[in-house]
Amino acid sequence: MNEYLLSIFLGIVEGLTEFLPVSSTAHLRICEALLHINLQDGFWKMYTIVIQLGAILALPVYFRERILAFLRTFPRGERGDRTIFTHPLSLTLIAFVVTAIPAWALTKQIGKNLENLWVMAWALLIGGVIMWVVDAVFTRPRVMHMEEMSLPQAIWIGAAQILSAVFPGTSRSMSTIAAGQIVGMSRPAALEFSFFLSMPTMVVATGYDFIKTVMPHHHELNVAPLQMESHQWMVLAIGFGVSFFVGLGVVAWFMHWVRARGFVPFALYRIVLGIGLLTLLMRGMM
Repeated sequence: MNEYLLSIFLGIVEGLTEFLPVSSTAHLRICEALLHINLQDGFWKMYTIVIQLGAILALPVYFRERILAFLRTFPRGERGDRTIFTHPLSLTLIAFVVTAIPAWALTKQIGKNLENLWVMAWALLIGGVIMWVVDAVFTRPRVMHMEEMSLPQAIWIGAAQILSAVFPGTSRSMSTIAAGQIVGMSRPAALEFSFFLSMPTMVVATGYDFIKTVMPHHHELNVAPLQMESHQWMVLAIGFGVSFFVGLGVVAWFMHWVRARGFVPFALYRIVLGIGLLTLLMRGMM
């Protein structure tokens, strides 16, 4: 496939799946395996990171008014009932720290699982079942808005997000949304907090991966951005732009969707995809 068309395709896949509870990591790895992309190639490693950064940028752009409102009301909140520990921005950072420390300690295990399609297949399947059950059982939320969250709820959601780091295919969105629903948050509130938590989590994770890719480390073969050819820069730019605009559209659509509908369609999709991937792996077709 032409590299420009490939960049458009992978940018669309990243933009579509990064914020939906279906795991962008699993989708990218499946596509890369089917298209026989060399995951050891420094350029394609960096490409994957760049399109994730494009998707990340969609979040602060979409939530810019909410972010500014939170900054203006920090730390007391709009109603004056928040503290420096319970303001939405503080809860986001606390949940991030709860995730980041164990994830950093498990870096080697996470790296191994990122290449393991068997782990992703089971994570897709089991995560789909969990999402379906949670969406069906926890139907009486007590927290309707992100501003009403408590510190224990944020800590719990941050802890749940560790699963998505250790077991790729679980999905950050799935783990944080389901965790929020379990502790009494409405679907929109759980989804919005999931998006806010994604911002620091994804920026740090992709930034760390980017540094590992472009900086020499233990004599590994890395890619030097200044040595790339012009067409490679174009491939990166196309993927970045496509993932950003597709991701922006998906965030807007998904926020509207959950206000009237549940997550069952995504749970079913995960289950079908997980079973399909397991079937291909058992037949030695991937």
